[in-house]
Amino acid sequence: MNAAPLPSRLAFVASERPEAQAARQRLARRYGEVAAEEAEVIVALGGDGFMLETLHSVLGRGAPVFGMNRGSVGFLMNDYAEDDLPARIAAADPTRIHPLQMDAQTQAGEHHSALAINEVSLLRQTRQSAKLRITVDERVRMEELSCDGCLIATPAGSTAYNLSAHGPIIPLDSQSLALTPISAFRPRRWRGALLSHRARVRFDVLEGDKRPVSATADSYEVRHIARVEVFERRDLALTMLFDAGRSFEERVLAEQFAS
Repeated sequence: MNAAPLPSRLAFVASERPEAQAARQRLARRYGEVAAEEAEVIVALGGDGFMLETLHSVLGRGAPVFGMNRGSVGFLMNDYAEDDLPARIAAADPTRIHPLQMDAQTQAGEHHSALAINEVSLLRQTRQSAKLRITVDERVRMEELSCDGCLIATPAGSTAYNLSAHGPIIPLDSQSLALTPISAFRPRRWRGALLSHRARVRFDVLEGDKRPVSATADSYEVRHIARVEVFERRDLALTMLFDAGRSFEERVLAEQFAS
């Protein structure tokens, strides 16, 4: 099998952290750089939050993203090293992911749409718990969930907020989504559900005037929502590159055995 050709057109993007900015300047001088629109590969320097920003910025453009950790959290990033970068990228394992679409309607009747690579989350805005009705594929599955919130996570996002909320880690090839409550009060013992990636989920906010709820698709927030629909966009795909032997699938598997 022939080795992949070394990429010659790299674009370097960095978070605002000083160490990320300094790394971008060194790498650009060493390997040269082109504009992101002309790049074969985009190299993102920062933490997981910046990786999500970069992935959102390349939606629809097709360029794969190779991340290197210059932030505080780096689950989505490769280790930082400056030597032999084109060879590392050529040998990297690609991971294709699909975002979620959030369509939200506010109490005032306004409509908002956004894409989420990690998760769509609903959260109470005040001291009052949220009350949600959950419908999956036009069938009501839960008449009333009293909680701090609820989220739907992609496999790529299952190790982020979803895991902190005690949701399951999902292998990338499972074709599943995680529906996870956040501090469920009633029914207290409900731990969520695994759904098909084809599922369309609707949340209706109950008593929204008394118990306001916000909805967030990654970093895009809509407040005082009345209802939210969430589904996977199979027509959109993003490619992340991970060092050989450290694929995203391997990281997800290893995370399940972490103590």
